[in-house]
Amino acid sequence: MDELPHSAAADRNKAPILAVLRRVLGTRGRALEIAAGTGQHAAFFAAAFPGWTWQPTDADADLLAAIAGRIVQGRLDNVLQPLQLDVTADPWPLAPGFDAIYCANMLHIAPWAACAGLMRGAGRLLAPQGVLITYGPYLEDDVPTAPGNLSFDASLRARDSGWGIRRREDVEAQARDAGLALRERHAMPANNLLLVFGRIAPAGH
Repeated sequence: MDELPHSAAADRNKAPILAVLRRVLGTRGRALEIAAGTGQHAAFFAAAFPGWTWQPTDADADLLAAIAGRIVQGRLDNVLQPLQLDVTADPWPLAPGFDAIYCANMLHIAPWAACAGLMRGAGRLLAPQGVLITYGPYLEDDVPTAPGNLSFDASLRARDSGWGIRRREDVEAQARDAGLALRERHAMPANNLLLVFGRIAPAGH
């Protein structure tokens, strides 16, 4: 287990994210994690929310063994075996009814189509009162961009022209197309944001 891949960033941000999740999530539910990566968040949050069932997924099949290893390492009986999932697949091979869908640090290291795919999938799979939670760096029209994020954005685009920090307003537009609206914006350490989306209420409600 000592050979499991490790993300220093995931270790740094897991506690601040958990503090917000404790305010956003109830005591019981079903969560779907998109782009679970090394599985560090899945293991940490599942341990913190024993009343939740956590389903981790990742597009990279090579990471599924690492996620499974962390489940074993943490002796977690509320984390399901990880599944391979490409958010641009249509539809996702999962049954609806998730109370939360969680996605951290994916949108800026994936093609823009992944954002639309994430929103479409969430729109289909969330329970009526479910929430989509995204975490990572964003650009915002009414907020000056931190120099560190400007440098990070330039480095991402140099690595892959399809990558880059996304405008929060563009992400919101994709969410609206999928029937979701931004409910909460939480400023996080290191110039990141945690965004909470929910279903748009029908007219008259």
